[in-house]
Amino acid sequence: MLEQKQEVNRPVIDPDGFVEMEHETDVLVIGGGVAGVFASVKAHDAGAKVLLVAKGGVGTSGQTPFAKGVFSFDEKSSKISLDEFTKQVSYSALGTNNAVYTKQMAEHSKARVDELKAWGYFDQALCRDPLQKPIKEREIAMLERISITHLIKENGKIAGAAGFSLDTQTLHLFRAKSVILCTGAGGFKPNGFPICDLTHDGTVMAYNIGAKVTGKEWNDGHSGSAKNAAATFDGWHGMFEQIPSTTGVGIRHDLGVDLNYQAYENGGPVSMGPPHAGNRSTTKGGPYRPKGLIDQGPPPGSGDKEDRRGSPPPHGEGKLPPGMNMASVGGASAGLSIHKSEGLVPINDQCESTIKGLYAAGDALGSYMAGAIYTQIGSSMAGSSVQGAIAGEAAAKYATDTTLSTISKEKQKHIKEEILAPLNRKKGYSPAWVTQTLQGIMIPNFVLYIKKERMLQGALSYVEELRDHHLPMLKASDMHELRLAHETINMVISAEMKLKASLMRKESRCSHYRTDYPEMDKENWEAWINIYKGADGQMAFEKQPFGTWAT
Repeated sequence: MLEQKQEVNRPVIDPDGFVEMEHETDVLVIGGGVAGVFASVKAHDAGAKVLLVAKGGVGTSGQTPFAKGVFSFDEKSSKISLDEFTKQVSYSALGTNNAVYTKQMAEHSKARVDELKAWGYFDQALCRDPLQKPIKEREIAMLERISITHLIKENGKIAGAAGFSLDTQTLHLFRAKSVILCTGAGGFKPNGFPICDLTHDGTVMAYNIGAKVTGKEWNDGHSGSAKNAAATFDGWHGMFEQIPSTTGVGIRHDLGVDLNYQAYENGGPVSMGPPHAGNRSTTKGGPYRPKGLIDQGPPPGSGDKEDRRGSPPPHGEGKLPPGMNMASVGGASAGLSIHKSEGLVPINDQCESTIKGLYAAGDALGSYMAGAIYTQIGSSMAGSSVQGAIAGEAAAKYATDTTLSTISKEKQKHIKEEILAPLNRKKGYSPAWVTQTLQGIMIPNFVLYIKKERMLQGALSYVEELRDHHLPMLKASDMHELRLAHETINMVISAEMKLKASLMRKESRCSHYRTDYPEMDKENWEAWINIYKGADGQMAFEKQPFGTWAT
């Protein structure tokens, strides 16, 4: 790949023509998906003044429009107890799940589903109106199409956030007593997956102010159609047109890197058959599956076939989601971890991060609700709903006992300069080109999915070059490119995290597979990897033993 020469920056807008707006609130919710909606509603109902800010549209943001199955657990009518469900998830997840969040999701899922039903969520394919219904009924303030680029910390606690409008030359400063990140996860903007526009904004913003983040070594194994792989709607249109439904208990061990390993050993394309069909490849070696889950079924002792699966699959008996029932190509969700396995590290069961006053919910919280493998259809949507509600109540309670922090003029000036830097740069690299270069480095099967030290180190050298030389020279000529520039920064930082965490975990487990360490190491790696910014500003790492809380 030839190095792109620096180009002269010719802004079509005046970088000096921005106006500044300041907002004050008790609870600032960032993100307009289902987690953000529940966080806003519950914080408001707990008595807090709430402001909901979304980069997209409330009710249409992130992964929410793609979520068509919502897990609903009712211990009274279920053939499995809450404790047994939690135990079986832990079995499938090989111990990587946080059992407290697993149990919490199941315990509160039915209540959240009942609220979604009352809002009309299960009555239509599109979710914008149902999810905006409780926001409008409560007259909760919301701002859409605002790109948040900075979280702000003062005196050791959260003080607010800052960003810019995507439609007008306006900078926004938000002073808040507490902040809830509902910003989702992210990837490297691969082709062929409907939710490729998430870029780890919340995770990187929180990391920059000292929060611990986790889960970067895991990989989501969603695939796309090998035919016209970049045609997202063609491959997945059935999902968009589907009316949401609820799902019952059905413990799984899915969406890891099995297909990636088959392609690595045998070449492509590969085919993914229906669940429980006994279609696992006979390829030797590869990712470990727990006994009883070899055919994507549940652990032993969970009843007969119908009991194991609970309600019928949301896509029809024996069928897979659109885009996954044909010859498949990997990398469709490149850069994304398993739902709920990456994001801010919680210090308790209230979705609280390691920064005082900063909370996270849904895929922005590294709760390990399902561990490092996909264990239950519909649990992601249910988990985002449950965690959003819990974070909302917790943040509102915190806000009653604190005051608004003063954000120094010096810090405000520095943040403004950082936001507008790509517009003010006289010469530099386009974010689109840097993103394409990053994709070429990270997405290959033998880098991101089927890992070994030599390739991880090689990719890391390229990513560090982008970090050190190209990110400081990103240019933008309009509001769209300004957004892309900040997203590109977040993706590159996330790529560095993924490579370094993958190098650190010298074993294979769930959705992390290394050919040089193909076995689980229970002696040394019964632990999550947390990442934080050290005192010297460099990326630092620590182990957090399974079943413990971070400090």
